Amino acid sequence: MIKNWIGFRTLVKREILRYFVVFTQTILPPLISSALFTFVFGFSIGKNLNVAVNGVPYIQFMIPGLVMMHLIESSYTNASSSLFISRWQNLIQEMLLSPLSYFEMVLGLLIGSVTRGLLVGTGVYLVSLCFTQFYFYNVWIVAYFFVTVTVIFSCLGLLVGLWAEGFEKLSIWGTFVLTPLIYFGGVFHSLSMVPAPLRFITHLDPIFYLISGLRYGMIGVSDVSVVASMGLAAVMAIALFLFVKHLFKIGYKLRS
Repeated sequence: MIKNWIGFRTLVKREILRYFVVFTQTILPPLISSALFTFVFGFSIGKNLNVAVNGVPYIQFMIPGLVMMHLIESSYTNASSSLFISRWQNLIQEMLLSPLSYFEMVLGLLIGSVTRGLLVGTGVYLVSLCFTQFYFYNVWIVAYFFVTVTVIFSCLGLLVGLWAEGFEKLSIWGTFVLTPLIYFGGVFHSLSMVPAPLRFITHLDPIFYLISGLRYGMIGVSDVSVVASMGLAAVMAIALFLFVKHLFKIGYKLRS
């Protein structure tokens, strides 16, 4: 429960203003890159080749993947950089000395990253409307994955922000782990396009289930059960939040 509402609101306000004051670096780039992806792969190539995936036009198939990719990257990047810079500049000490509980600290940091992820994800979808239009198959499922996914990767960002000792380590997980999992998870392709001997690798990728779940909510098409995808998202979000809170409580790399 939140008891220190003044401190909590101050922390949330700081986290949101942190990325808003540099919106040309945090908000605009993913919108521009998504427009380029949509135009080149979906609008130009997909339209001219008349490609359809699982019965839907390719441009509509790829948009949920693009939205998911930017949801993940924005929430993860915001959380990891915010906490790492706070540690690097010793600003974290002020937070630890404040009358905020560990739950309030973690939740405040998460809300900043979640709002950035939601803002970017919504913006990517709005940009896609310039190229194609479709109604959400189930808006509640879309909202569910928007929230759970941003919570999951905000928590992962906080974990990396705690673990990293330098800027080079801060980028390792995003470059060599997260990015490959995103692309192999089905941003631009369906499971049926993957060679049969390699499909088991896709099934081991948790992001594959998240992309499939969001795709079902947006266009009604999925490679796996949407119930399984929703369950996995909920378990990951809750488990990671509790783990981050535990690390804050024991002072992992916060009091050294």
